[in-house]
Amino acid sequence: MSNIRTREFAVGIVFLLIGLGYLYMTSQLPRKQFIDAAFVPYVLAITMCLLGGFQLWDASKVGTDAPAKADDKADYRTVVKTLGLIIAYAALLEPLGFPVITAIYLFAQFIVLTPNDHQVSLPKYALIAVLTSAIVYATFRYAFDMLLPVGVLSAFLN
Repeated sequence: MSNIRTREFAVGIVFLLIGLGYLYMTSQLPRKQFIDAAFVPYVLAITMCLLGGFQLWDASKVGTDAPAKADDKADYRTVVKTLGLIIAYAALLEPLGFPVITAIYLFAQFIVLTPNDHQVSLPKYALIAVLTSAIVYATFRYAFDMLLPVGVLSAFLN
């Protein structure tokens, strides 16, 4: 089995196992109605299982004679930056609130994920980040009747 195929199978198995574990833990949550606190975890767990299954299926189609590319290098700086942004997001979610930190996180993540050969469009990124944050907050607050941390905007959003 080639190095690429082995790696692809390993990623698929890990995704599938994590998804199944998350699905099991989610099944332990109390259910009151179709859309409740367990709805999003169920969606995430099922999506993770599907991604793991698709990864395994795709890995089975990789040719066994395909050699690993020597120039196949991961961009570890982008991974580290993204991990740092996720940690900062989790740490600042409660004090700053969901709408503010989500907009900041999305804006920064757009910049991090912009390829080096493309120009960064700050106004467009800011608009998308603010609109996405507001729409997601409004959806959870008013459609699902679920409270998200409002943080510094508590005087305006309560």
